[in-house]
Amino acid sequence: MDITISESVITCPACGAEKKETMPKNACQYFYECTSCRKLLKPLPKSCCVFCSYGTIKCPPVQENGSCCC
Repeated sequence: MDITISESVITCPACGAEKKETMPKNACQYFYECTSCRKLLKPLPKSCCVFCSYGTIKCPPVQENGSCCC
């Protein structure tokens, strides 16, 4: 039985702040506003979402399917 992890720690590339967030289970999150410096994060090229770009764990669709939900 595969277990999908639903939380990831996002690290802001601008200020280095880290925050644990719950990821959407069936969608990619394209934007994330840093709670410390308020920078709006977007996915890096070839990433489907901010969790795949800046998180400690890839988003649930990538964990389950190996590809993004987009």
